Amino acid sequence: MGKARHRGPPAAGPASGAANSGPYPRQKRAPPAGDGGSGGVVSLLVWLAAGVLLSVGGYLAYQGYMERRVNTPLAAPKAADPPAADDRYWGSYRPGAYFGLKARHPRSPVTGLMWFTPAMFQGGELPLRHWCEQGDGLDRYGWLQHDGRHFGVQELVDKHIRLETTFVKRPGGEHGGDWTARIKATPKTDELNGIQVSLLYYIALDDEAGPEDALATDAAGDTLRAVHGTSEALGPFTMSFHVSSGRLQRQFYLAARAPGLHQLRETAVRGFRLVQTADQRYIGLVGEMFGAGAERTPNFVVFQAVAAAPFELEVRFESGSASAERPAPLGGQLYDLLLAKHREEFARTFERKFSLAQKGYSAEELRFAQAALSNMVGGIGYFYGSSLVQSRYNAEPVPYWPASLYTAVPSRSFFPRGFLWDEGFHNLLLSQWDMEISRDIVAHWLDLMNTEGWIPREQILGSEARSKVPSEFVVQRNSNANPPTLLLSLNAMVRRMGSHPTETDKDYLRRLWPRLRTWYAWFNDTQTGELAGSYRWRGRDPRAVNELNPKTLTSGLDDFPRASHPNADERHVDLRCWMALASSLLADIGDVIDEPAQQYRRTFDFLADPARLDALHWSEQLGAFADFGLHTDSVRLVRPPAPAPDRPGQRPPPPPPGLVRRADQEPELRFVNALGYVGLFPLLLQLLPADSPRLGRLLDNMEDPRGLWTEFGLRSLAKTAPLYNRKNTEHDPPYWRGPIWININFLAVRALRYYGDTPGPHQERAKQVYDKLRHALVRNIVKEYKRTGYVWEQYNDKTGWGQGCRPFTGWSALVVLIMAETY
Repeated sequence: MGKARHRGPPAAGPASGAANSGPYPRQKRAPPAGDGGSGGVVSLLVWLAAGVLLSVGGYLAYQGYMERRVNTPLAAPKAADPPAADDRYWGSYRPGAYFGLKARHPRSPVTGLMWFTPAMFQGGELPLRHWCEQGDGLDRYGWLQHDGRHFGVQELVDKHIRLETTFVKRPGGEHGGDWTARIKATPKTDELNGIQVSLLYYIALDDEAGPEDALATDAAGDTLRAVHGTSEALGPFTMSFHVSSGRLQRQFYLAARAPGLHQLRETAVRGFRLVQTADQRYIGLVGEMFGAGAERTPNFVVFQAVAAAPFELEVRFESGSASAERPAPLGGQLYDLLLAKHREEFARTFERKFSLAQKGYSAEELRFAQAALSNMVGGIGYFYGSSLVQSRYNAEPVPYWPASLYTAVPSRSFFPRGFLWDEGFHNLLLSQWDMEISRDIVAHWLDLMNTEGWIPREQILGSEARSKVPSEFVVQRNSNANPPTLLLSLNAMVRRMGSHPTETDKDYLRRLWPRLRTWYAWFNDTQTGELAGSYRWRGRDPRAVNELNPKTLTSGLDDFPRASHPNADERHVDLRCWMALASSLLADIGDVIDEPAQQYRRTFDFLADPARLDALHWSEQLGAFADFGLHTDSVRLVRPPAPAPDRPGQRPPPPPPGLVRRADQEPELRFVNALGYVGLFPLLLQLLPADSPRLGRLLDNMEDPRGLWTEFGLRSLAKTAPLYNRKNTEHDPPYWRGPIWININFLAVRALRYYGDTPGPHQERAKQVYDKLRHALVRNIVKEYKRTGYVWEQYNDKTGWGQGCRPFTGWSALVVLIMAETY
């Protein structure tokens, strides 16, 4: 398949002819009449000058046009509907906070929890919990039940206390209705009964709050009875605070101006002071805190309850537009009844969808599976802001257009924002739990497509999200792709529609169609290789001399070994397989909505053709499919020698910092010797015919303990690979060079189930490997959850221990579908 032509700017004059070489037509004109003397020379100079000016003007116009393309949205109807004031308007849409609620509105006020115990304070900075931080060292935290609509139940276990956070919503009015949150603090052990705990609950206006957004306190002394407010997103509202009687020691509050949502914790810390009474010392908030000459209306109000655990804090939010429909405050016994009702309904729905009790799983395993799903659902966030992007035509990064994003996140502690390649895996599970939520998420992502068809792979929207990202990762470049895994989710959705899709199904797909076609064209415009039918991930840096093998972040597989010397000759088998899947899906969707689809079907047939796939990617020596490129296995990281002094007797300059790559053998064009996940992709995406002789070889590799097999799941890189478990830089541990990743193991289990159900010479063996791998994965992930309290980013291929970041209930939560065997 050849490269598609790049679309130029709109014509500024008559259509150009074949002789034109620039972006605008050059027009032939007759020379001016004259006697051929000095007047003719002057006229000629004038025409030459005019031609130069026109050329410069044309170039500048073209340059400006190309600069603007990177941050110009695609001219197509939006795929996502505007958020309605329904049962999804409010939610736990701040996944980076331990507990926080906001509405699905670009300028929604935010609410959230902070806490500390004086027993944790050993001098230095007050250990005030707020953001999900691995460094806080919580024993565990996460949602136990969360349905994405009505309620959530979460447990957090800190050094001295256990917290249970629950919330229940009651829709009504024009702004999403009321909700109540309850925070229960319990001593971690009997010996700690009566320990002093400070619970803080706050509300803050958005960084871009409008002039009508305001907060006002109803306070007397140190006691804050309520916060009254109004905002574009919520209309008028009241938030009140209620502490269980008998355990409360003191109340404090803070009304202040925070510099931004990312500075809420720091603002609260500045508001503390020591309060000494006759028999007790407290760390309490100061009340009003405004700088000299600063505006004295707060955008941040915090309620603080100091009490002896066990006790409860109940926070009630009441919408002014729902007052006529409010039968009674959402608290006390009414709250208990509604929470119990939602919990029972959640358990029934979970079993109806996944049938785990029917499959014989224990009560403990059921609780684990419910928590894994709930953490993915409870990790859905709503973000608003502008990414920073850059094309080769931009001298500096430029802001994307302001946009909203409704999305799950990979990890609340380490990656509390949207990632394109993760989100397709997330929605394989979410679409089975709540199809409406999943469709909305996919539509939001596709609405982030620019006029070229590019979607930034990492979404860093708003000050809260940006504060978590190192500066070198903030700017997104439009030459860089990411695996189009949203197509996995859409493929699963289309399969579940069956042969009789509803009009609602068809309407959804019609809204996506122009964006899917443009996305597909962008990949073929920018990611093709030198040979027909080949593809190459952009973004590898041949100048990355400090890396043993230059990373391919765009592939999602980061440090998985590719050709040692990146150049244009590379061919990446995983990207070819993603494009085959894309071709097949667009053909299927086109058939459903009666759009022309034959071109996509023909492209799929071309890309999935076994002979063509073999010619570009089968390595007989490896016994697997492989990348191709300029490569040598003989690379290592060495300390560079110190440079010689400029003059005899002079002290030599210091050696360059860090290790650098040295190739002990000249690279040559060849297949890359890296047996691992990449070589399985034709199997993982079910592109191989069931009678393919290659299928047997790949099953060999999957079952070989020296290859990919472990008793905990398939490792990412075979033990026999030259870069197995080797660091990529002096300090970076191996990432996709041995550890077990659940997203790829899910694809493997799903594919094995497919080949085990499809007649062919490898059917029985595929069934056996399926059973063995499925049980290994479930057993280890559940075991590690019991041992550590967390689902992990990856698992050690030698011990099975969880490693990387935690909790990681993005794609690792796909274990629920592996347990349920619903792929």
